[in-house]
Amino acid sequence: MDASLLIKKFAAIGARLKLVEPARRVSISQGAMRLNIQSDRDGEFFELQHVPRFLPQLHVLDVQASQRHLLLMARIDDMKDKFLCGHDERHWFVAGVPQSAPVGTVRQAMESLKPAEVRSIQAEVGLGGAARFRRKNAAFRRQGEWFFLPAPGMQVDRTAIRKNEPLSRGAGSKPHWVDECYRTGGVVVYVCRKYPSGVSKERYQSLLSNRKGATQWDWRAMTLNAAVYVRGRVRHPDHATICLHDWHRVVMNTEGESRAMRHVAFLD
Repeated sequence: MDASLLIKKFAAIGARLKLVEPARRVSISQGAMRLNIQSDRDGEFFELQHVPRFLPQLHVLDVQASQRHLLLMARIDDMKDKFLCGHDERHWFVAGVPQSAPVGTVRQAMESLKPAEVRSIQAEVGLGGAARFRRKNAAFRRQGEWFFLPAPGMQVDRTAIRKNEPLSRGAGSKPHWVDECYRTGGVVVYVCRKYPSGVSKERYQSLLSNRKGATQWDWRAMTLNAAVYVRGRVRHPDHATICLHDWHRVVMNTEGESRAMRHVAFLD
């Protein structure tokens, strides 16, 4: 697909697409690319960075203008990567589709981004049709990449409830903040700006003992791979606040399983 036709496909969902050469500090191999969300005086736009004269083979597989979503496929180094590009509440987004999912439409891509727990509950409650893709339905509430699944009758240790806690998918993302959070299971790790993905207790103690100034790194104990339950408000600057009156299990969408995310520069 040539660049002009690609731009028209994005225009069909009300989006602008700009193809640019990467900044000198950005390393992109020949034939590869990076997708980003940028802003200018006219608002947000999709930015596709690629090596000059080597635009990857790009194909728009499906366009849903009324939903403001499209499914983009990139053939790079004999591999096919797919991206769901669209508008969610207030902003444009890019989400890599897991390559294990044989998707060819926007709806199939949206379904593939739901974790197994969500699809299971959908089946239990018999959720079908357009309701499956709403941010609030009988199976879940959704805010961005996070799904909140009702946990009726959930009993928690009140002394272990943490207030005003972040939900983060990793370094570079803006966290979603919850009024009350309860974690069970998992492994305790220690997080700071220098180690945003966390270190073990042993590594943490070693750093405190052997690295000058490590005690001043604003460490925070967090739990990795725990079952997470939240209650109250869930807040994020890019999304409308939602309020969960009862405990809900938290699960993230499947974009972290997508190889395509290595081409996505934008993190919310």
